[in-house]
Amino acid sequence: MNQTQLQMLTGSEPAAGAEGAVRTRTYSWTDPSATLAALRSMPGIEVLSAIGRGDLPAPPLSETLGIEPVEVGYGRITFAMTPQEMHYNPLGTVHGGVIATLLDTAAACAVHSVLPTGVGYVSLDLTVKYLRPVTADTGRVIVTGTLLSKGSRTALAEGRLTDSRDRLLAYASSSCMILEPAA
Repeated sequence: MNQTQLQMLTGSEPAAGAEGAVRTRTYSWTDPSATLAALRSMPGIEVLSAIGRGDLPAPPLSETLGIEPVEVGYGRITFAMTPQEMHYNPLGTVHGGVIATLLDTAAACAVHSVLPTGVGYVSLDLTVKYLRPVTADTGRVIVTGTLLSKGSRTALAEGRLTDSRDRLLAYASSSCMILEPAA
């Protein structure tokens, strides 16, 4: 969008320096094949713990969004992320999709932490409630996933996103389908 289009859309002049204020980001990730192979030989909690310790590569999405493992427990997992302007929507807040991804990751990994070797899962649904805006000024956020119920075919988990003052920023509930290993 050029300056004329921006002015027509907003009805105002763009901020000084807006044109050409380009930022770039370069990042790398490790081939996830070792982690995928470990899923066939280790229970979920061991895979997640190995990722947290750095013994197995984290999923590439972790590098894309800046998600850091914090703590892994049976039925509970915690991640952190520091919001940056690259996560912003046009309103200058962290995009709801980024927040939903954090919540989905935590809730699903809480389910994964209780699964035996070779058993997988997929998210069936995710219901998100956004309670406070998140910006770069919010600082490091914590997302905690907790398993609420596990049956033989489905599991229910929640995700809670909080700031450094433990204020709830967003909440999600998620159902996962448990996938038995192929025979």
